[in-house]
Amino acid sequence: MKALSEKVSGIAPSSTLEIADLARRMEREGIDVISLSIGEPDFDTPVHIKEACINALRRGETHYTQSAGIPELIDAVVEKYRVENHLDCRAEEVIVTCGAKHAIYQAIQSVLNPGDEVILIDPAWVSYEPCVQMAGGRVRHYAMNARTFQLDDKLGEKITSRTKMIVINTPSNPAGTVLNRDSLRLVADLCQDYDIFALSDEIYEKLIYDRMHISLATLGDMRERTITVNGFSKAYAMTGWRLGYAIAPIEIIRQMLKIQQHEVSHPTTFAMWGGVAALKGDKRCVEEMRREFDRRRMFIANELPTMGFTIAPMEGAFYAFIRIPGDDIEIARSWLEGAHVAVTPGSAFYASGWIRLSYATSLPKLQEALRRIRALDLS
Repeated sequence: MKALSEKVSGIAPSSTLEIADLARRMEREGIDVISLSIGEPDFDTPVHIKEACINALRRGETHYTQSAGIPELIDAVVEKYRVENHLDCRAEEVIVTCGAKHAIYQAIQSVLNPGDEVILIDPAWVSYEPCVQMAGGRVRHYAMNARTFQLDDKLGEKITSRTKMIVINTPSNPAGTVLNRDSLRLVADLCQDYDIFALSDEIYEKLIYDRMHISLATLGDMRERTITVNGFSKAYAMTGWRLGYAIAPIEIIRQMLKIQQHEVSHPTTFAMWGGVAALKGDKRCVEEMRREFDRRRMFIANELPTMGFTIAPMEGAFYAFIRIPGDDIEIARSWLEGAHVAVTPGSAFYASGWIRLSYATSLPKLQEALRRIRALDLS
């Protein structure tokens, strides 16, 4: 057999999905595993969104449509950002994608040339670097302040003549932290001073507690150099729908559209009508889920310190990022094998010495998981 692609062979598989798969294998063997390792809401998709999709199927919305997405959903995205984010854009500057992850992949492919550099802010979501690698780019890692989880002037030291993009993710996966205006302003200033693009991953924007979300594209002239990525998976419990979108300057959208046309043609037609219902329908379901996440967050925030753990500021998303005294990979393995609790080691996010715990599961399961961890650590 001839050698396979070196580019793909050099990319590590997703650590978060690997651990989740291992936990599922243990469950199939009859082991009672509590999985706190994957970022998926445990709620069902709201009824009015499912009904919109079912109705679309019934009226025959099962054929090819516009590559950028159905006009109704694109218009809903434009209106959402105008009203909620105070960001004006045109329909031509929006693309609907097969999940936010696909939008990130397309955006990076559309901007980078081989050898271009991208700055990632650690801890960083696991798929950013592989997306850069598949585009022929290189990553430079910047470690944010491990106490405040905000940015400082050292970020500018990572910029070189090859720097093409800075990626930010707020609220953060894995840290659950929210970048404040000063940190965002620092990114904006650097992008403007050095003529750099920014990719702003805002998939968790509706899951914020006691803080305010600010879209990077609203600062200064960042509208012309920012690719804003969002989607439906987290806020609307629509992970399996694979539906996301991006807003960017029209030149970048045209590049992304070419990739989409050759890769997938367009997102699933009838699923996009569910997206329309999500953006235009009753939002009380989103707030109800956010409140329940907040209830779990407060339990975790109160309980973990009594177990001797330090936690990153729990300001958004549904993650607790826990400082671990020791090897995070070994401790995650011991929790899975000894307590049957699955978590994700921080090393997967370029942050050794930390563990990510997802509280996107019921409060009784969280209570039992922490009881098991406490019992294991005391044994």
